[in-house]
Amino acid sequence: MYRMMGDLCKMAGSSGRKIEKYYQLAIERAQQRHAKSHELRACTSLAYLWLDQGKRNDARVLLEPTYSWFTEGFDTPGLKKAKALLDNLQ
Repeated sequence: MYRMMGDLCKMAGSSGRKIEKYYQLAIERAQQRHAKSHELRACTSLAYLWLDQGKRNDARVLLEPTYSWFTEGFDTPGLKKAKALLDNLQ
Protein backbone atom coordinates (compact mmCIF):
# COMPACT_ATOMS: atom_id res chain seq x y z
CA MET A 1 0.00 0.00 0.00
CA TYR A 2 2.76 2.48 0.88
CA ARG A 3 4.62 1.79 -2.37
CA MET A 4 1.46 2.43 -4.36
CA MET A 5 0.94 5.68 -2.46
CA GLY A 6 4.47 6.70 -3.39
CA ASP A 7 3.79 5.83 -7.03
CA LEU A 8 0.58 7.89 -6.98
CA CYS A 9 2.39 10.83 -5.41
CA LYS A 10 5.11 10.56 -8.03
CA MET A 11 2.54 10.60 -10.85
CA ALA A 12 0.84 13.59 -9.23
CA GLY A 13 4.10 15.53 -9.12
CA SER A 14 4.45 15.57 -5.33
CA SER A 15 7.72 16.48 -3.67
CA GLY A 16 10.53 13.98 -3.72
CA ARG A 17 10.57 14.01 0.06
CA LYS A 18 6.93 12.89 0.26
CA ILE A 19 7.44 10.16 -2.34
CA GLU A 20 10.59 8.96 -0.58
CA LYS A 21 8.74 8.78 2.74
CA TYR A 22 6.15 6.42 1.30
CA TYR A 23 8.80 4.20 -0.30
CA GLN A 24 10.75 4.09 2.96
CA LEU A 25 7.58 3.08 4.83
CA ALA A 26 6.98 0.36 2.24
CA ILE A 27 10.51 -0.98 2.74
CA GLU A 28 10.16 -0.96 6.53
CA ARG A 29 6.79 -2.72 6.39
CA ALA A 30 8.12 -5.39 4.01
CA GLN A 31 11.13 -5.98 6.27
CA GLN A 32 8.87 -6.36 9.31
CA ARG A 33 6.86 -8.97 7.46
CA HIS A 34 9.93 -10.69 5.95
CA ALA A 35 8.36 -10.10 2.53
CA LYS A 36 11.44 -10.00 0.31
CA SER A 37 9.54 -9.59 -2.96
CA HIS A 38 7.68 -6.57 -1.60
CA GLU A 39 10.93 -5.20 -0.20
CA LEU A 40 12.59 -5.58 -3.59
CA ARG A 41 9.80 -3.71 -5.36
CA ALA A 42 9.87 -0.89 -2.81
CA CYS A 43 13.66 -0.65 -2.99
CA THR A 44 13.49 -0.59 -6.78
CA SER A 45 10.95 2.23 -6.70
CA LEU A 46 13.06 4.25 -4.28
CA ALA A 47 16.21 3.54 -6.28
CA TYR A 48 14.54 4.88 -9.44
CA LEU A 49 13.52 8.01 -7.54
CA TRP A 50 17.07 8.49 -6.31
CA LEU A 51 18.44 7.89 -9.81
CA ASP A 52 16.16 10.65 -11.08
CA GLN A 53 17.54 12.88 -8.30
CA GLY A 54 21.14 12.13 -9.29
CA LYS A 55 21.80 9.88 -6.28
CA ARG A 56 23.18 6.97 -8.32
CA ASN A 57 25.43 5.58 -5.59
CA ASP A 58 22.69 5.73 -2.95
CA ALA A 59 20.36 3.89 -5.33
CA ARG A 60 22.92 1.14 -5.94
CA VAL A 61 23.78 0.78 -2.25
CA LEU A 62 20.08 0.43 -1.43
CA LEU A 63 19.13 -2.03 -4.16
CA GLU A 64 22.19 -4.28 -4.41
CA PRO A 65 21.88 -6.16 -1.08
CA THR A 66 18.15 -6.73 -1.50
CA TYR A 67 18.61 -8.05 -5.03
CA SER A 68 21.49 -10.30 -3.99
CA TRP A 69 19.29 -12.01 -1.41
CA PHE A 70 17.46 -13.84 -4.23
CA THR A 71 18.78 -17.16 -5.51
CA GLU A 72 16.03 -18.01 -7.99
CA GLY A 73 13.15 -16.48 -9.91
CA PHE A 74 15.35 -14.24 -12.01
CA ASP A 75 12.81 -14.41 -14.85
CA THR A 76 10.14 -12.63 -12.76
CA PRO A 77 9.27 -9.03 -13.63
CA GLY A 78 10.40 -7.63 -10.26
CA LEU A 79 13.84 -9.20 -10.42
CA LYS A 80 14.25 -8.31 -14.11
CA LYS A 81 13.44 -4.67 -13.37
CA ALA A 82 15.82 -4.56 -10.41
CA LYS A 83 18.61 -6.20 -12.44
CA ALA A 84 18.16 -3.74 -15.31
CA LEU A 85 18.37 -0.85 -12.88
CA LEU A 86 21.45 -2.27 -11.18
CA ASP A 87 23.12 -2.72 -14.57
CA ASN A 88 22.36 0.92 -15.32
CA LEU A 89 23.84 2.00 -11.98
CA GLN A 90 27.18 0.24 -12.50
